[in-house]
Amino acid sequence: MTPQICNLAPQCILQHTSLPYLLLSVLLLLRQAWWGSCHPQCLDFKPPFEPRQPLALCKEYSKFGCCDLEKDGELLLKFYSIMENFDHSGYVTCGKYIRSLLCQECSPYAAHLYDAEDANTPIRMMPGLCGDYCTDYWHQCRYTLSLLLENRESPHQFANLTATLEEDRGRFCDYLELKDKQYCYPNVLTNTELNANLGSVRESPKGCLELCLQEVANGLRNPVAMIHADDGTHRFFVAEQLGYVWVYLANGSRIDRPFLNLTRAVLTSPWNGDERGFLCLALHPRFTTVRKAYVYYSVSVKKEERIRISEFTLSAHDENQLDHSSERTILEVVEPASNHNGGQLLFGHDGYLYIFIGDGGRAGDPFGKFGNSQNKSTHLGKALRIDVDNNDDGAPYSIPSDNPFLGEKDAKPEIYAYGVRNMWRCSIDRGDTATGRGRGRMFCGDVGQNKYEEVDLIVKGGNYGWRAKEGFSCYDRKLCQNSSLDDVLPIFAYPHKLGKSVTGGYIYRGCQMPNLNGLYIFGDFMSGRLMSLKENVTTGEWQYNEICMGADQTCRFPKLINSYYKYIISFAEDEAGELYFLATGAPSATARAGVIYKIIDPSRRAPPGKCSIKPTHVNVKGKLIHFHPKEEFVINKKPTTTPVPTTTTRRTTTTTKKSPRKPIIIIKPPMPTRKTKTQLPPPPPTTATRKPTLQTTRKTTTKATSPTASTIKATIKTAAATIKPTTLPTTVQLAMETTPATTTPTGRTTGAPVSQTSSTHHVTTNLNGNTATRSTMYPTTKSTVRHNVKPTSQPEQISPRGEATRFKPGFLFFAPILFYVFAQ
Repeated sequence: MTPQICNLAPQCILQHTSLPYLLLSVLLLLRQAWWGSCHPQCLDFKPPFEPRQPLALCKEYSKFGCCDLEKDGELLLKFYSIMENFDHSGYVTCGKYIRSLLCQECSPYAAHLYDAEDANTPIRMMPGLCGDYCTDYWHQCRYTLSLLLENRESPHQFANLTATLEEDRGRFCDYLELKDKQYCYPNVLTNTELNANLGSVRESPKGCLELCLQEVANGLRNPVAMIHADDGTHRFFVAEQLGYVWVYLANGSRIDRPFLNLTRAVLTSPWNGDERGFLCLALHPRFTTVRKAYVYYSVSVKKEERIRISEFTLSAHDENQLDHSSERTILEVVEPASNHNGGQLLFGHDGYLYIFIGDGGRAGDPFGKFGNSQNKSTHLGKALRIDVDNNDDGAPYSIPSDNPFLGEKDAKPEIYAYGVRNMWRCSIDRGDTATGRGRGRMFCGDVGQNKYEEVDLIVKGGNYGWRAKEGFSCYDRKLCQNSSLDDVLPIFAYPHKLGKSVTGGYIYRGCQMPNLNGLYIFGDFMSGRLMSLKENVTTGEWQYNEICMGADQTCRFPKLINSYYKYIISFAEDEAGELYFLATGAPSATARAGVIYKIIDPSRRAPPGKCSIKPTHVNVKGKLIHFHPKEEFVINKKPTTTPVPTTTTRRTTTTTKKSPRKPIIIIKPPMPTRKTKTQLPPPPPTTATRKPTLQTTRKTTTKATSPTASTIKATIKTAAATIKPTTLPTTVQLAMETTPATTTPTGRTTGAPVSQTSSTHHVTTNLNGNTATRSTMYPTTKSTVRHNVKPTSQPEQISPRGEATRFKPGFLFFAPILFYVFAQ
């Protein structure tokens, strides 16, 4: 049997009669690597988008592309200006070529067609054409090239150039042809792989959602929480475990004076993995008028460890600082052990303050007959709900009248839900921006014992099962078989093969990444794994997909990175609803290894102008510390290869350069620099004469003046019905007409085991300037939830290491073999 492998690399179709298995694997990986480099990008070095209004000229890009109505109007006016040079027969013959060439600025792959994927290099003046198309264009309408270029800079240069090119087909197509057969126009429209799921969140071959990151803040000491004031300033407040809270402005700069400093009162230590400390804060939902903040921290009172919930009032002299003398204790709970402290405060859409407290610590909730979590006479292992409004002259809080256990004997009236172990990070769903669906739902991650981690949807009066259950499985079999348990099952649980300490996240409801709408994004502190859940609104089940970092080419946009520190401490959203996570490379309250990352989808963005914000002015007293990212942007990286990952053993490696390969030379036209354009005087008459083709007759006309905005709108209105777009292949039309959605697997049935495949995460450890490489094998799980997976026996949660680790994705390269392959 003779295998035939079609590679997406340019002009590479390899046929070998006896291809070794290793070489076959390399070629398949090369195909995967090349597919990772195929990404849509516009000429402004950003992802494509769906225009808010249909386009008039370039109608085929009305669903997904790089032009809004304003840009389409500019191209339409240019089209008419060019076509004024033709009689009817010339209009019929050349109109389709002119329109198609102009509209490639609107193509989702415009950056590749114009060689503009690198912001540091000049772009082509014309889109790159395929050889056959260029030949047809030369035979039919070659003299239109000068018209397409006449508004460019250096008119003398282009007049002489086009006069020479138009007479020589070889030179003409050398000038216009793009040697990349997959991306050149019009092949880019017919390539099935390029146009499959165009505009949707990108998935790796193993089903992992490929996203990128933007570094927002760094140098933090275990950043445990990030919130916003919802006051129009778009400030965000970042809390460190040590007891500091810092204010960051919308431009990324930090105010040098802390919003709050509780370092003298907070109980914590520099030990890696210490769960005590300043754990959370929440601002009153009417912060502009009520001006109060609430904090959750560990404290020692007469050598007794406690959880303290306190209230602070904003300073009367500085809107970026709390009045430290205004502290008022709302609630204190004695902690039997130093772990399982909970640590979540948030305000629900009902205006009440929710407090999530752990089960008291140790292993297995050993307190009492049923444990603290099932005992409603204690606050431990509970979600509490209190009313802190109108408390200035009386008790620090009151009990909402509809709290579920308000009249139950011996039950704490503050309890809203119980049976939780150690909920770490909860969030409120803002609801779908169009329909409002999901608004007010409360999601929490509950850290497991030694088998499962879970994500819960909190409901009033719910019993979440601990210690009877851990995830979907029984932990205490006697309690688990109790018919009165009536517990609320998690929406998702995962085994410790995937991670050992869940960090709850958020449902994305922002504006900038429309593909992510409705996606619940969360992570794991121990494994560093990013994960997502997508609800099936019909069945109510939640579909799991792992999130991984896109390859260098996928994230090759300005300011983006594709690596992060391993220990994911918390998630956050800003005032506009964009999503972030907080991580560190050394889980110590004193190590300045904490970074805040913004989650970016490189596949699709919102239309220009839709998500623009105008932060209200903030009066700053003190100095501003401007943000300087430390991570190297992907777009600035030099090409390198990654060592082959093998097993979980550590070894020291070095990064080597790729073996040189003879480049494919693409001839480009002379490129002007990207500076402000200056209007040049009209060129003197050229002596070159132009010969009309048999199909085209050019008319002498005067040059049109620059159109006004009203002219553009009027022209678009009258021309929208007259311009017919080039018919696209069915696959492209379907890709453009279909609303993007996260691709998820189907066919799983309740009760079936989770399908697991092996995926490799490459980890680079940077300690004191030395680089080491660790290859870690993690299973990639993709399943419909409410599965009960047979677990493996695992010990109680271990303390994390203090080494600074970063995830850095890579793929397999065999430079000598590839050199041989391409040489064939």
